[in-house]
Amino acid sequence: MSAGFAWQHLLRAGLRGLRLTPEQFWALTPAELRLMLGEERGARPMGRARLDELIAAFPDEVKGDGP
Repeated sequence: MSAGFAWQHLLRAGLRGLRLTPEQFWALTPAELRLMLGEERGARPMGRARLDELIAAFPDEVKGDGP
């Protein structure tokens, strides 16, 4: 059985510990939340190869006929 993601613990840390509103919590990126919780050790900057992978996986979409 997989342990899954500890959302309950993260919500508690964000809402109670960091005193964020739910809107502020859900607007954070995982990297921002980790930094706010003091989990910055071991973090490495993203390299160009990984950025290219993300760009290919999640391309920007232009909607509508406008510029």
